[in-house]
Amino acid sequence: MEPGPLIISFTTTGGHVMDTLRRIERVLLGDGQRTARRNAWNAVLEDRRRAKDRRETEVVMRATATRGAQPT
Repeated sequence: MEPGPLIISFTTTGGHVMDTLRRIERVLLGDGQRTARRNAWNAVLEDRRRAKDRRETEVVMRATATRGAQPT
């Protein structure tokens, strides 16, 4: 099935821009390339989440270390 004509219209609302970009992506990239790109982006988001978790853990560990050992 041949895709229809590509009409690009950018608007100020984010949803329309994202829809347009996805349509362009569909036309320009094959299924495998799209999947690889999405997988790569998901990996980036996961790395950012892990980095945030590491920073939060470091803050807690430093706060615990500065308090010193508390006698029990």
